[in-house]
Order: sequence, then structure tokens, then C-alpha cells
Amino acid sequence: MINFNGNITSEANLLIGNRGFLYGDSVFETVKILDGKILFLEDHYFRLMSAMRIVRMQIPMNFTMEYFEEQLLSLAAAENLSASSRARISVYRNEGGFYLPKDNNVSFLVTVQPLENSVYRIEKEEYEVELYKDFVVAKHLLSTIKSSNRMINVTGSIFADENGYDNCLLINDDKNVIEALNGNLFMLMGNKLITPPISEGCLNGVMRKQILALAKKIETIEVEETPISPFDLQKADELFITNVIRGIQPITKYRKKEYETKTAKDLLLRLNAQIRLS
Repeated sequence: MINFNGNITSEANLLIGNRGFLYGDSVFETVKILDGKILFLEDHYFRLMSAMRIVRMQIPMNFTMEYFEEQLLSLAAAENLSASSRARISVYRNEGGFYLPKDNNVSFLVTVQPLENSVYRIEKEEYEVELYKDFVVAKHLLSTIKSSNRMINVTGSIFADENGYDNCLLINDDKNVIEALNGNLFMLMGNKLITPPISEGCLNGVMRKQILALAKKIETIEVEETPISPFDLQKADELFITNVIRGIQPITKYRKKEYETKTAKDLLLRLNAQIRLS
């Protein structure tokens, strides 16, 4: 089942003339649903609205946060997946035109899949990464949004799979490390928790925002948003990846360097506690 423009259906011809399919003219949000609620709803909604404005899509007047929430939760309920699931809403410009669209009106599509774990936990105790250097991420605003143009992430994932890595780290055109294939990157060096600023071209992650807020409440940690070079990785005490589906995934090995996981696990406990209280 899918939610196509507010109608739950099992059939929809979405490929012929679909600009998301033809040109990658689409933006999306992936959310975690827990006990019938969307985690970090407001952050997801406003990031989607921001992405639509950046790519000059027409935002429908009825596309409020309440409408956004209803479309995601209604499909989860129809599929009996309200307890724990991941849902994705893709918004694409309506068909017509070639590179230049006939207009900027949009349609949307919602899909939902079950999640095995309702609370966040460390999914892999051993997690090895490598730099992916075949392609670089450009330092501009389009790199910070979730669009359907994800070929670097796709080819990087294939590279990681072929070479036995759990993930890869991406670099920008300044050769700085900016993020992982599926989430934002954090680095602990001494008492400093560092993540690249959005200006480096990394995704403006919803979980990134939550972790920054949590870390700033810990008196023993100094939080910085500053560029990370590949050389910094070898000097770090901890590295971890964040996204809204997995929460926090510690990196335990990069090349010959092995890392601690204490701070990542502490932040994960704080994250779960915050969700329970909210």
C-alpha cells in the first residue's frame, strides 16, 4: 500500500512522465514512527518545507504540519505499523516539460516499512569504515537537502559492500570529511565533540540537531562545528554516525585505528530518555 496524494491505494502509475524518476526532481523525508507518533515531527516538516523552497517547488496551501503528520500516520495505521516503522514521503514536481518544468506544482508519495526495534540501540558492536574518494560532495546548498539525487551514496554503498566495509565517509571538494553514506559524522577528540558545519556540504540532519542539543547539556563536553580533515580521523578518540532511523552508530575501526564508544553510548541513553519523556 502507498499514500498517493492523500489517497491510500495499492495501484498508481508513477513512472511515466514522473520528474522524480526522469530528472531526480524530487525531495524527501524519512521519519521514524513510534507508538503512533512521528519522532522530531517539527524538525522533519520544516526541513522538507525548506528543501521545497530551495528547489523552487510550489508548496500547496493545505500542506501544513498537521497534514504532513496525517499523511504519514494514516498509511502506517492502514498497514498496522503504527507501533514501530519508518515512513518516507517523496515530493516531486508534476510531470511536464524537460529540464524546464511546465509549472512548479507537486505531488507526493508516502511509503512505510516495519522497524524491528522501537527504541534506539547499537545495532553493530564492530563497525569499520573507509574514505570514499571516487566522487566528492560539492559545498553548496543543494548538498544539504534530502533530494533523490543520491548517486554518490549509492556508488559509495556498493564500494563499501564490495570491499567488506560497514560504511564509507564522504569528502567535499576541499577534501574535508563531511559525513557518512547514511548519516552525519561526529568526532570526539579529548573533551571536544566535533561535527562539520552545514557550510561544508553535509546533510542538515534531524538527528544531528538532536545530538548537538544533548551534547551541549553535558558539562564535560565542548561542542564545536568545524571542518574535519582525513588526518583528524587518526587522532580521534571516538567517531560515530547519526540518523533518525538508527539513532547513533559508533565507528570502531578506520584503517589501523580503533576507537572507543563510551560517549556515543552515553548519548544514546540520553536520546532514548528524551524520547520517553516527550
